[in-house]
Amino acid sequence: MGMEEQANELRALMGNDKNHKTRIIAITSGKGGVGKTNIAVNMAIAYAELGKRVILIDGDMGMANVNVLLNIVPRYNLMQVINHQKKMSEIILDTEFGIKFIAGANGFSKIANLSVEELDYFTREFASLSNADIVIIDTGAGIANNVLQFVAAADEVYVVTTPEPTAITDAYGIIKIISTELNDREINIKLLVNRVHSAEEGKRISERIITIVAQFLNYKVDYIGFVYDDPVVQTAVIRQKPFMVVNPTSRPSVCIKHIVGRIEKMENATAAGVSTFLKKFVGGGGRKKR
Repeated sequence: MGMEEQANELRALMGNDKNHKTRIIAITSGKGGVGKTNIAVNMAIAYAELGKRVILIDGDMGMANVNVLLNIVPRYNLMQVINHQKKMSEIILDTEFGIKFIAGANGFSKIANLSVEELDYFTREFASLSNADIVIIDTGAGIANNVLQFVAAADEVYVVTTPEPTAITDAYGIIKIISTELNDREINIKLLVNRVHSAEEGKRISERIITIVAQFLNYKVDYIGFVYDDPVVQTAVIRQKPFMVVNPTSRPSVCIKHIVGRIEKMENATAAGVSTFLKKFVGGGGRKKR
């Protein structure tokens, strides 16, 4: 069965999230080691502190480590739902931080090849996530196919970089891939600069990337903010607790709160809901065929 035919059947199987639009955010980076997972975890907590119902999904299929930062050992992941072994309600974990967590699975891309009956089961289970206000997906780093599927299907994409030259180059690289490889829709990309020593440094780095993207790719990227380089982050990692919890008044915590507050003030019309996300994911997200 072809990808387009499978996507059409999914549209028939799934209803629309008419009364509630869950906002799907993918957090990604061009390279590892820039603090992407830490950003994802702490943004989820900041949203929860605003009274939002938040689900955090570990979408890093190669180096899944959200559970390490949350000090959780998940027994099940999305693969068990895909294989009809568990219901979604059985794999979602409550955390002590006010958010829910779902461990990802190496075979998540397998949903594009499920039979109609298997797809029906999975989509009905996945649709239960529609009760959330925010779903944050911590993708893998780089340009693997499953990363681009998450990016193409999400409402918003936050690219995390640092002031390091290699991180800047790789951030531009993944934005270039997104803008050239994914078609059929405008990807809403926002840039976050992590581990800066001053607000001026964050602004300078972001302006450099945004200007080059506009000049060479004719693509618009927005700057959503920066997070300070601070010892509290490493302390929190060692304690296996989010830095928002270890020290809520630290500079990185305040930065995350400001970023989330800024995002919440932006137009939220892009929230398309869980059903639309899964349709786009199964359909390949509009990636150009070679």
